[in-house]
Amino acid sequence: MHIVNILLPDFMLILFGAVLLRVTNWGIEFWAGMEKIIYYVLFPALLFYSTARSPINFGATGQFLQVAIAACITGILLGWLAKPLFKAGPMIFESGVQTAFRFNSYIALAIASRLGGDQGTSLMGLVIGFAVPLCNMAAVHALVKDKGGLLLELLKNPLLMATMSGVAFNLLGLHLPDIASAFLSRLGNASIALGLIMVGAGLRLSGLHASKGIATYFLMVKLAAVPAITYGLGLWVGLSPLHLQIVVMFAALPTASSAYVLAVRMGGNGPFVAFLISAGTLISMATLPLWLALLQ
Repeated sequence: MHIVNILLPDFMLILFGAVLLRVTNWGIEFWAGMEKIIYYVLFPALLFYSTARSPINFGATGQFLQVAIAACITGILLGWLAKPLFKAGPMIFESGVQTAFRFNSYIALAIASRLGGDQGTSLMGLVIGFAVPLCNMAAVHALVKDKGGLLLELLKNPLLMATMSGVAFNLLGLHLPDIASAFLSRLGNASIALGLIMVGAGLRLSGLHASKGIATYFLMVKLAAVPAITYGLGLWVGLSPLHLQIVVMFAALPTASSAYVLAVRMGGNGPFVAFLISAGTLISMATLPLWLALLQ
């Protein structure tokens, strides 16, 4: 499939969301409610549906997951390298380092679906299930010293719970009834378009008043260094073409909008993180097609 056909519709939905927010007067309650129904209902339905019904071959999938986890660890290590390299202001490093390794699940699942259909969505769902705990722990570790409530937060994460439940359902050899399958499929189909619209609605490019060096570093790590290392590692272990495409595109994703929420809730520099998320999302509209071209 041509690269433009794969990525352009998704990027158009992101830009449509940015325009829609600015030309309508629907209020913050509307957008907050939309975010909640996507995050707590629609995307978990998609993840459960895709992982519950797609065959899981742990022989091939095992290496694929190892490369995906290695990508996360690479982002974490390179992100923390910024601490001795840059003299940043208070809560700049602590808030921004998560943008070097956290990823946007909405864009991830949209791309995976277009690359591999249900199989691609299932593979990306598995990656999300394993990567969410690791990335969340690393992000929280940078912002606070008291991590006692982290396990509870992970257990309440709907994306993680939906993926793990779907995998367990699959491995137990259970099958979804036709009505349940159709219901979950409809919810999942709605989630991708709405999720990408919400990505666009969340774009904010103000907030970078200083620390341009460390901001550039975090963006380069997330969008260039981590996918490059992941690509080399995937080739080295001999991943199949689809596995390699999914894992490299995962590594090249921009940062999740939830990174801003975490920074604000934990006393970090929210505007700085909002800029990194938005700038990374816009830059990824150029870098993701480049990575996909390399993988074709």
